[in-house]
Amino acid sequence: MVRERTKAARKDVNRSLLAYLNPSHPIAQQFRAIRNNIQYASDGKAITSLLITSPEEGDGKSTAAINLAISMAQRGEHVLLIDANFRNPVLHKIFGTQMSPGLATVVGEQLSLPEAVRRTEIEGLDLLTCGSAGAGTADLLDSPAMSALMASAADRYDRVIIDCPAVLSSPDTNCLVGKSDGVVLLLHCGHTTHGKALEAKQALAFAGANIVGAVLNKKNAR
Repeated sequence: MVRERTKAARKDVNRSLLAYLNPSHPIAQQFRAIRNNIQYASDGKAITSLLITSPEEGDGKSTAAINLAISMAQRGEHVLLIDANFRNPVLHKIFGTQMSPGLATVVGEQLSLPEAVRRTEIEGLDLLTCGSAGAGTADLLDSPAMSALMASAADRYDRVIIDCPAVLSSPDTNCLVGKSDGVVLLLHCGHTTHGKALEAKQALAFAGANIVGAVLNKKNAR
C-alpha cells in the first residue's frame, strides 16, 4: 500500500513537471503554445501577473500553472510561481518543500517577499508556497499587504503565475482579480459542464477580470 501511494505521488510530480522533465513531449509543446498565445491575446499590453483558475477543484489548474510557469522560464524569463490556494495547497508537495513560510507569512508582514521565496531546481523559476493561514483568507488576499506583495513581485520578476482556488468554490480568487493583469480559465474536458464554464466566466467578469483565454484539459490532474 505504501509503495502504491509512493508510485502515485511520483506520477503526480512527473505529470506536474512535464515541461521540465520532458520538454519534447507533445503536452510540453502545447504549454509553450499556450504561453505564446497568451502574449498574442494581450493585444500589446504587458501581462506580468496571471491567475490560473477553474470552475471547480480537480480540473487540473495546478498542473497547468506549474507547466505554464516552467515554459515561461524556459524562454529565459524570471518567473515567480505563487500558491494562493489555501484550501487545497499542492505546490509545496510537487516541489518537495515546506508549506511555510509562504504567501501568508509575507502578507502577514512577518517576512519580506525575498525572504519567503524559494528557488527551484528549474533555472529562472522561483516558488512562493501558500504558508499557513487561518480563517478569513479572502480578507488576507484582499488586503493592502497583498497589493504590496503583487507590486513587489512585478518589480522583481518578468512573470508572476498564481495558482488560485476554483472560482465557484471560493471567494479568494475574485479577491485577486483586481491585482492581476489577466486570468486563464482552465476547463476539464468531460467534467466541466457548459453551465459551470459560463458561470465561472460570468463570476470572473463581474469581478473585473481580464480573461485572456481558456485552456481545455483532457486528463485528470490536480
